[in-house]
Amino acid sequence: MQLYGLIGFPLSQSFSKKFFTDKFEREGIADCRYELFEIPAIGHLADILSAYPELQGFNVTIPYKQEVLRFLDEVDSEAAAIGACNCIKITAGRLKGYNTDAAAFETTLLQQLQAHHTHALILGTGGAARAVKYVLNKLGITYKYVSRSPKEGVLTYNDLTPEVMNTYTLIINSTPLGSFPKTEGKPAIPYDLLTPRHYLYDLVYNPPLTAFLNEGQQRGALVKNGYDMLVGQAEESWRIWNEK
Repeated sequence: MQLYGLIGFPLSQSFSKKFFTDKFEREGIADCRYELFEIPAIGHLADILSAYPELQGFNVTIPYKQEVLRFLDEVDSEAAAIGACNCIKITAGRLKGYNTDAAAFETTLLQQLQAHHTHALILGTGGAARAVKYVLNKLGITYKYVSRSPKEGVLTYNDLTPEVMNTYTLIINSTPLGSFPKTEGKPAIPYDLLTPRHYLYDLVYNPPLTAFLNEGQQRGALVKNGYDMLVGQAEESWRIWNEK
């Protein structure tokens, strides 16, 4: 039995186990299972690796996409450039890290991207935000990070003036705000300044219409949730785990 899984904390609302279990059944993939490994600190990864020698690969989610790097024997060049890994392949006991978030984000972002979406705000500064930054650089889109805490080179929510909001018409939420069960949460942007020229992309997938996206939709903005990105990164992980 080949084992795959997901590490992170918390994992109570994880999409991955159901996705892969359904995939294995639907596609007739025998002798494979996917499990959740909820660990309170990244140091517990060593315990997982020791307890499950049949583990072939695993995904990584909040809050360990950056912390996991120090446990890896090798890092793919794209993941190294991003500075975060969400997919690990195990070969003969060696761990190699990849980032499948970036490719999945790029593909799904482009589905609605318009010519005037040349400036972006990235809400949040964690591991997921790093993949977003990498893709925006690749596409030549100017961006600014937005955080609750003042940091050098980073805007705070109080800095989002009418001028900023008029210029930065692509807004990407890379925080977990608004995810189930705390669905009322949303980043503190000035929603009254949103227009049909804006494009709101939320990496959160549950609920399908987050409070953040609902605010944009009410004002005619383009909106996109994180479900298709999640499916894309999972399928890319499966390809990596099975390539020779």
